[in-house]
Amino acid sequence: MTIRTMTPSWLVLDEQVAQICDDLAANPAGPLRLCLQAPGGHGKTALLSYLAGLLREHDVPVHDVWADPLDGADDDAVLLVDDAHLLDEGRLATLHSLAIGRRRIVLAYRPWPRPAGLASLTSILRRERPAVQLGPFTPVQTTRAVHAWTGGAPADGLAARVHQLSGGVPGLAQRLTAVLATSQDLTDASLLQFRADLDHLEPDVRRLLLATAAGGALPIDVLAALLGRDTAGIDELLEAARATGLFSLDDTLVPAARQAVTALGPVAHRADLWQRLAALQLARGDRTLTVARSLVDAGIGGSVLAPTFQAGAEEALAAAPQVAARLFAAAAAGGAATGARHALATALGGDLDTALRLADRLVGAPGTDPAAEHDRAAGAAVAAAVLAHRGQLARSAERYRWSRTPTSRSFAALADQATGAAFVETDEGTDGPPTLLTNAAAMMAEGLRESITGSPAAALATLVQAAALLEPAGPAVLLPDSPAALAALVALHDGELDAADAVLGRALTAGMGSVLMARRHRLLAGWIRMFRGDTAAARDHLAAGTAAGAPIQLRDGLFAAALRIGLARRTGDLPEMHRGWATARETVLRHPVDLFTLLPLGELAIAGARLGERAALDVPVEQALDLLDRLGRPPLWHATLHWYLLQAAVVGEDADTAAVHVDALAAHAGATAHTAILAAAATSWRRLLTGDIDPDEVVQHARDLHRTGLSWDAARLAGQAAARTADRRAMVTLLDTARLLQGRQPGPRADNTDKPAGPTPSGQLSDREQEVAELILAGLTYKEIGDRLFITPKTVEHHVARMRARLGAPNRAELLARLRATSPQPPAPRGTVSWKAPE
Repeated sequence: MTIRTMTPSWLVLDEQVAQICDDLAANPAGPLRLCLQAPGGHGKTALLSYLAGLLREHDVPVHDVWADPLDGADDDAVLLVDDAHLLDEGRLATLHSLAIGRRRIVLAYRPWPRPAGLASLTSILRRERPAVQLGPFTPVQTTRAVHAWTGGAPADGLAARVHQLSGGVPGLAQRLTAVLATSQDLTDASLLQFRADLDHLEPDVRRLLLATAAGGALPIDVLAALLGRDTAGIDELLEAARATGLFSLDDTLVPAARQAVTALGPVAHRADLWQRLAALQLARGDRTLTVARSLVDAGIGGSVLAPTFQAGAEEALAAAPQVAARLFAAAAAGGAATGARHALATALGGDLDTALRLADRLVGAPGTDPAAEHDRAAGAAVAAAVLAHRGQLARSAERYRWSRTPTSRSFAALADQATGAAFVETDEGTDGPPTLLTNAAAMMAEGLRESITGSPAAALATLVQAAALLEPAGPAVLLPDSPAALAALVALHDGELDAADAVLGRALTAGMGSVLMARRHRLLAGWIRMFRGDTAAARDHLAAGTAAGAPIQLRDGLFAAALRIGLARRTGDLPEMHRGWATARETVLRHPVDLFTLLPLGELAIAGARLGERAALDVPVEQALDLLDRLGRPPLWHATLHWYLLQAAVVGEDADTAAVHVDALAAHAGATAHTAILAAAATSWRRLLTGDIDPDEVVQHARDLHRTGLSWDAARLAGQAAARTADRRAMVTLLDTARLLQGRQPGPRADNTDKPAGPTPSGQLSDREQEVAELILAGLTYKEIGDRLFITPKTVEHHVARMRARLGAPNRAELLARLRATSPQPPAPRGTVSWKAPE
């Protein structure tokens, strides 16, 4: 619909009303018989005022029925009637006679009440033109109106906030604009402006509004029982309530009106009405979440309301676990035995500290009756899940075993396998309903076992199927880990990045495991992007996975710290690696080693070698190797760790240690296609360290790494081979391969590595020289710049020499000064790393 803004600027009209105004301006003496119907606050008075001004501009007399007696009206005057629904029958009869006499009349009224005389009058006027229904503003109209009311561009988000709180009701929107222009939200003082609107309403209408504020749109029979009226009486009250303009189209209060009705109603009256409403809904088996939240928000509680709070909490558990936790707490305060449900809701909402306290209290509670035993078992399962998120898989397995449910037994087996513990199968506690969670948990344990003792492909298939099975459960299940996360881990270890990406995407869409698992899923998605060399997308996932909210738990903290370090390493950001190292090292030392921590541990091992802190991770690395020995050195997990440790040895130029890891990888060369690729690439790394470089072999192995998803590793292998070869032609081929594998275009000429692309004016740097200059200002060494740009350190030195000549810098210090002066943006702080040319 086309929206017009008529003069004055604050009057925002839709196309139909704007056309009526245009027609009147074009022919002010023409026929004018118009009915304007709308609830309160929808702009009837403002529109009448505008029409009166428009008529007076054209010297047409206007008669205000409320201000002047009807018998004194000029025959040529236009009769303007506002709030016609409030006129007495005498005036309505007079207007009826005038309407029959073809007088020009504009009638504005609410849809309720409907006096008999008004119905007769409007029926005459509507013969020529249907009544115009003034509706609420659209978001676009609200934005235009807010611009007009504020006299210019409003603050960011003001119009959207006004529209949301007002429901688009123009009168409310205008009031709220004045309030929200200087305040972030409505205060008790600002809500006082609604008192006059509420005070003139009938008592039963106010009670209806108050009931709706607590329970939303309510069935007529509930309202009839609550307000003591028959069905017809409730229909009349609803019509009266709608006519106030405080109702949305779905018969719920607009947000600002709901706040006002709640805040301004007598406290005792509100508590009594809401308590009776809660009792009615509970007795009928209706949904009680809305009224339960209203009661808790208002601080109304007690033993009578405890069942309502429990029922509302169960409704909220899947979609809003934080709300469910509040309601369970209110029920417990009222004396209800909320059992493990309170702990479960608290854990799903991300408050693991409180959840662990509640669960631990349940486990230690006295009692031998079946209900107490059930609560203890459920509490132990909650505590076990919390401990898993904190990285304590061994302690988690203890509590799962003690819980003695089929699901718990599967999760215990999962934790035992991940920590290399011996798990003794028993028949105790195997009976139970075959729920989605029970089946998925069993498949998770089976899939992990297959990854250790069988085929990685079969393991991945089992875990992906478990994730698909659990997707319908969405956020309503508390998991120590999700099948999607385990599938992604197996896929990352096996080079199946597309499969990992797909299963994580579906888990995020389904909300699997609530907010707890969403963080883990996003961080693992970041690892996929990092492996592929897409550092920008990886940073986005890292930011989403560590966004403000529930405190980040130790396991997620470890993956986030290692991801941050890994991204800094891949972008050559040595100062960022230094800044993140202390946190990362402390996190990895706090987290016990298990099968699922090999990726972050390996990434941090390389960072430690790069930062000269290799020995700092000797203990967890040895623990990881010992764990893999206890598990029989499963190729899927064993090869990945040795690949990382090989990279750490390469960074440290430790050929002897590298040889150990190359041999370990060679032992798994026949296990899977992925381990074969790692083993083959490892031989190229070994030869690189000894200076024996076969360019064709390196290119092939780099392409294989790229094909298996390790794009950055592939480019680095080719780039390092180029930096170490003495063969000029081989160097160019390898550099072009590195650029292609990282998504860059190779140079157009075979000799472009040491020469500028073309003549560049004196004092102006080429694009490549500008890249080198920015990295110099960032504090990187020639070798680091070469690794970043896939050129040799010697080439970097040539670029620097040309830069000095172009800028007329006689020495290094002067070059730095001139680069800083001409840099378009000051470089970000890079720590204490200094620029140091090779000796």
